[in-house]
Amino acid sequence: MADGEPEKVEVRDAATVMIVRDEPEFQVLMVQRASRAAFGASAWVFPGGRVDPEDGGPDPELATGRTDAEASKMLGVERGGLAWWIAGIRETIEEAGLLLLDEAASSGVSSDELAAVRRSVQADSAALFTELAEHGLQLDLAALHEVARFVTPLGPPRRFDTRFFVAAAPAGQRVSPDESEVVNARWVSPSEALELWRSDDFPLMSVTHRMLACLRRYDNVEAVLEAARLRPEARRVRVNDPEGAYEVLLPEDPGYAQADLEIEHGWVRL
Repeated sequence: MADGEPEKVEVRDAATVMIVRDEPEFQVLMVQRASRAAFGASAWVFPGGRVDPEDGGPDPELATGRTDAEASKMLGVERGGLAWWIAGIRETIEEAGLLLLDEAASSGVSSDELAAVRRSVQADSAALFTELAEHGLQLDLAALHEVARFVTPLGPPRRFDTRFFVAAAPAGQRVSPDESEVVNARWVSPSEALELWRSDDFPLMSVTHRMLACLRRYDNVEAVLEAARLRPEARRVRVNDPEGAYEVLLPEDPGYAQADLEIEHGWVRL
């Protein structure tokens, strides 16, 4: 924390991706952060991380489905919005070994090619586009749908302005944690994840709990993607915190009207 003054802690842009599948039960991919992590140590989260300067607009031949102008309009920024999409994709290959390609490429990419891309990107985040060109691969930016935004409250030593995305699991690819930033990975139904959390077997951060509760409303991948494509108006979260419960609530949740608007700064579209 900057000289003990939380308001001086830099707020960094970040992206996280909720990868979902039907196997046949509706499941979401979650990864467990390392116990030594400075932020969210040992917590189960969705793959993601900060937006790097290299996550700028790619060559159109390397990514389809979204322009920077479209992405920026969606996020309400003047320019550079596509960087959040790229960061989400880059962090997903780094942490979980999955690469969100267009459908044709995803079914044809080999595990060796994915491993090569991953090694290069882990060594240098700017290597993603070079690796895509080298292996003749193309990202599918339209596969990611932005569904929420959370800004870390004052207090933690690191703060993030994080955009949450949802995307279908790429066909034919297998998850493998990087064993550095994340030490475990599992596919889990949103309901099971929340039950495990209640039994103290599955540590979650409050915003992760909130998004799992949102995903729990859907029965399958297409249902959640259809809702995400519609981009309904974002709803502001509030926090109900009796005796340290820290419940992040949406307008339809019991207790929302009496909850605190200022503790947590977040907006959800699901």
